[in-house]
Amino acid sequence: MEIKTNKIDSANAEIQATISMDEVNTNLDKIAKQLAKTANVQGFRKGKVPISIIKKQYGDKLVQDAESESLRDVLSAGLAELNISNDSLIGEPTIAKFDKSDDKIEVEVKVAMRPEIDLSAVDSLVPDFTKPEVSDEDVAKRIKEIAEQQAPLVDIKRNRMMKLGDTAVIDFDGFIDGEAFEGGKGEGFALKLGSGQFIPGFEDQLVGIKRDEEVTVNVTFPAEYGASQLAGKEAEFKVKVNQIQVKEEVEINDDLAKKLLPGDETADVEKLTQQVKIQMQGESLGKLYNDELKPELLNKLVSEISFALPEFVVEQEIDMAVNKKAGSMSEEEIQELRDNADKLTELRETFRQDAEESVRATFIIDALAQEKGVKVEEQELMQTIYYEAMQTGQDPQKTYEQYKEAGYIPAIQMSMVEDKVLSALLNAKLEA
Repeated sequence: MEIKTNKIDSANAEIQATISMDEVNTNLDKIAKQLAKTANVQGFRKGKVPISIIKKQYGDKLVQDAESESLRDVLSAGLAELNISNDSLIGEPTIAKFDKSDDKIEVEVKVAMRPEIDLSAVDSLVPDFTKPEVSDEDVAKRIKEIAEQQAPLVDIKRNRMMKLGDTAVIDFDGFIDGEAFEGGKGEGFALKLGSGQFIPGFEDQLVGIKRDEEVTVNVTFPAEYGASQLAGKEAEFKVKVNQIQVKEEVEINDDLAKKLLPGDETADVEKLTQQVKIQMQGESLGKLYNDELKPELLNKLVSEISFALPEFVVEQEIDMAVNKKAGSMSEEEIQELRDNADKLTELRETFRQDAEESVRATFIIDALAQEKGVKVEEQELMQTIYYEAMQTGQDPQKTYEQYKEAGYIPAIQMSMVEDKVLSALLNAKLEA
């Protein structure tokens, strides 16, 4: 066996070899002898089957196994010469060339390794920022909003005209082209004006209406409305206002604080104010992190930390981008790509930069996660998916199973790891 190796960079290497047919035949004989010990062949006792019979019966399969064994020998010898351990490999080696002739096989194997990444400059890349301040006025406003949410709705005493923010208790009948339609009727429905619960324009037409008045509301269902039979249709609603309700005034005192901080017998307005301020500071900081700092930090890490990328990983990322693009292409456009290799290559190259940046980001985050011991356990992952499913009214268990079946779980887990890593870097900067 003749072997030539080339370590292209820290992430890619290639192994070229010439395998003589004598080596393949030696492997074939060895495999056949092993098989002869266990094979069941009619007319022969187990373990007594002649090698010639084994070769005849298993012919092509033995050849394939022998060639595979030779390829494994090539890979093992090549990695040893390159001083590359199996643990450092990423993915399966790629057979780039397999030319078979009567007396030899010429092969070329490409291997990819986990990139070597220098993280020494990471801290200097974290952007400077200051912790957002929350004013006493903002805290007081938030407490008032919370108090109002706790307050019950009460009927107004004076029969005034309605305004945005009022809750109208209404009966309504809907018609399209003079005909009532399914779902267009309701009685005693509590509608907060300005909430956006109803079709656009419906709530606005109730502003200025008084209790016990009847009004005709004309609206047009949105083109993207969920019920296709109603989408884009003009409708008329007969509406009667039965009651007008507002939130009852709630006094902000120690009793309210005890209600909002259950289990804390020492709760008072001062402690409630402190808790709300801490919560608002966390919200402001989280918004700053997610909207500005995390994207900025990730972009800096990707642009400033340079290292070799495994070629096949980049190509896989390009493959996914091309497949996604193909989903929005016409059959004629897809056929053109099939018929024109240059055009396909041109299309693939349009995705290369984004693919390289995505792969670079993944490896950087992975390296930082290992360095900082950041993990996302399955329980935490499930809790996150369950919570998001419940927020959107979906079945949590069913959602998790669907994600698992579709292969989304690793991507979600990686996204959570990325979030934790970037947060850790920003928190360290904040505390420094």
